[in-house]
Amino acid sequence: YSPGCVCPLLPTAAWQVRVGVRSWCFLAAVGKDYGGAIIFGCGCGGAGLSLAGVRVHGERRLLPGSAVRSGVERSRAGPGPVWMPASRRRRRRLSPLTVTDMAFSESRPEAAELEQDEGAGGEPDVIAKANSLQAFTESEEARSLLAALRTTVTADQAAAEIRKQKFIVIMDKYQEQPHLLDPHLEWMLNMLLDIVRNEHSSSALVHLAFKFLYLITKVRGYKYFLRLFPHEVVDLQPVLNLLTLQDPKDCETWETRYILLLWLSMTCLLPFDMARLDGNTCTAQGQSKTPTMDQILNIAKSYLTVSDKARDAAAVLVSKFVTRPDVKEKRLPDFLDWTLTSLSKADQTMEGMVVIDGMLQALAQLFKHGKRDDFLSYAPMVLKCLDERNIPDCNHTILRKLGIKLIQRLGLTFLKPKIAKWRYQRGSRSLALNLQMAGQNQPINNISIQRMVSKADDDNDDDDDDYDIPGEIENVIEQLLFGLKDKDTIVRWSAAKGVGRVTGRLPKELADDVVGSVLECFSFHETDTAWHGGCLALAELGRRGLLLPSRLPDVVPVILKALTFDEKRGACSVGANVRDAACYVCWAFARAYDPQEMKPFVNQIAR
Repeated sequence: YSPGCVCPLLPTAAWQVRVGVRSWCFLAAVGKDYGGAIIFGCGCGGAGLSLAGVRVHGERRLLPGSAVRSGVERSRAGPGPVWMPASRRRRRRLSPLTVTDMAFSESRPEAAELEQDEGAGGEPDVIAKANSLQAFTESEEARSLLAALRTTVTADQAAAEIRKQKFIVIMDKYQEQPHLLDPHLEWMLNMLLDIVRNEHSSSALVHLAFKFLYLITKVRGYKYFLRLFPHEVVDLQPVLNLLTLQDPKDCETWETRYILLLWLSMTCLLPFDMARLDGNTCTAQGQSKTPTMDQILNIAKSYLTVSDKARDAAAVLVSKFVTRPDVKEKRLPDFLDWTLTSLSKADQTMEGMVVIDGMLQALAQLFKHGKRDDFLSYAPMVLKCLDERNIPDCNHTILRKLGIKLIQRLGLTFLKPKIAKWRYQRGSRSLALNLQMAGQNQPINNISIQRMVSKADDDNDDDDDDYDIPGEIENVIEQLLFGLKDKDTIVRWSAAKGVGRVTGRLPKELADDVVGSVLECFSFHETDTAWHGGCLALAELGRRGLLLPSRLPDVVPVILKALTFDEKRGACSVGANVRDAACYVCWAFARAYDPQEMKPFVNQIAR
C-alpha cells in the first residue's frame, strides 16, 4: 500500500485514513487513467492504520483485511455481502488494516482477541453483511396504528400514548434512509388528514393526528413532505380557522401549530389574486372584515416571535407568501420595515434572542426564494441593519450561523446570477458535448471540452466582466472570511459555503484575491479554528472549480501542513478537526481536477 500502487478493487474511490493516534493520512483513488485506481496520499509513521469504508458503484467495498473486527462496518455497510478470500486477509499479519467507516476509533480489545484467534487457528472466510434497509417493511403495522387512532384516543389516553411510541420506534429506523418512506407518505398523510377534517373528531384526537404528522415530517424532512399537502381553494379557509383557534403559548400542542403553518405555506400559493377570496369585506353587523392577505401576514408575524418549532415554519410561510406577486407589490416594503425594526429593537434577553432568531430566519428565507430584482433595492438596508446589530459578537451559535447565511445571500443578491466563465472544469455537464466527442471516437480531453464550453459561454454572455461590482461586496466577503475563524463548526461550514458561492460570481482577478485571503488563515499565529475554516473554504472553492490549477503550488504545501496539524494545549492536543478537513480538501481535489493536474503533487502528498 505504498503511494502510487494500483488497487484492483476500486475503479474510482476516495479513502480517508488515520495513522496512529495523532497522525492522519489520506488516500484517494484517481480515475482509470493509470491502468486502475492510482492511490495517492500522504503517509505518516505509526503503528496502527485505520482505513475508512468507501461506496463504489452503489455498494461498500473493503480493502483486504478484516472488515468486521470493530463491529462498525456491520452496522453501516452497503447493500449485499462482501467476501474477502483468506489469501488477501493474511496480509493483516504484516500491515493490520481495520475498516472503521470514518469512525477513526482506537484499537479495541475485542479486535485484538479476534486477531489472536485468527493467528492461532485457521482463517475462515469473512462475510461482511449489510444492515441497510431495503423497503418500508412496517407499512402494515403503521397502517393499523393510524387506523386505530380514532377509537383509542377517546377511550384510553394510555393506549394512545403506547401507539404513539410504537410509531416513533418505526419512524426512527428510517432516519438514515428516509426515501424508503416515499411510496407510503401519501396514504399516511390522507389517513391523518381525514381525522383532522372530520367534524366529529375531538380536540385531543386532532392534536394527536398532528403529532403523528410531525413525526413523519421530522424523518422525511419538511421540504419533501410539504409538497404532498392538499392545496386546493377549499383548504385555505379551514387551515386559517384552525390556526386562529390555536394558543401559541400551549407547549403541549406545538406540533399542531408547526404542521398547520407548513400546510398554510402550500395553500397560500393559489394562482390568483388573494383579494378574490375576500368577497364582501363587510360582516352582517356592518364591521369591516380583515382581508385574507392580512390574516395570513398577521399569523406569520405572531409565530415568528414564539420560542418553539413553529417559528421555523413561520419563516417558511413568509418565504412562500410574501414573494407572491400580489403580496409583494402591496405588503413587501411594510413587512421588511417591520422585520428590521424588530431586529434592531430586540434586547439581549432570552426573549430578545428568540425575536432575532425569527427575524433572521425570515430574512434569510426571503432572500433565498425571492427574485433578485425585487430584493436588490432592499439589500443595502438589510446589510446596514446587520452591521449595527453586530451578530458575529453574539454568544448564540444559531444566531451567528443565521447571520452568516443571510450575509452570503445578500452577497448573491448584490451580484448578477451567472456561471464564472473562467472556472476550471473537469469534463462537461453538457450531454451534447460528451456525445459529440464520443461520436468522433476521440478521447474526452479536458482542455478541448473547456475550450468548447468557454466558447459557448462567450457566445451567451459577452459583458459579464464589464459590470461594476457593488461596494457592499467587500463588506460581505470580509464578514464571510471572519466567519471562517468562528469558534463553532456549523458557523465555519456555513461561511465556507458562502465563500464558494459568492466567489463563483466574481471576476477572475477578484476571485483570486479571495483565494489569497483564504490562504492567510493558515498563518502560524492563527488558531486551529482558522485552519479548519480555511480548509473547508479551499475544499469548497476546489469542488466548484474556482481554485485554478495555477494556485495548486501555493495550496498543496498548506494542505500538507494541515494534514499533520497538532497543537498542544495543556495536557491535551487539538487539531483533529483540522486534519479531517484537510482530508476533505484532498478528496475534493481528487474529484475536481484532472489526474494530469494532480500528478506533479502526488509524491508530495504521499510522503
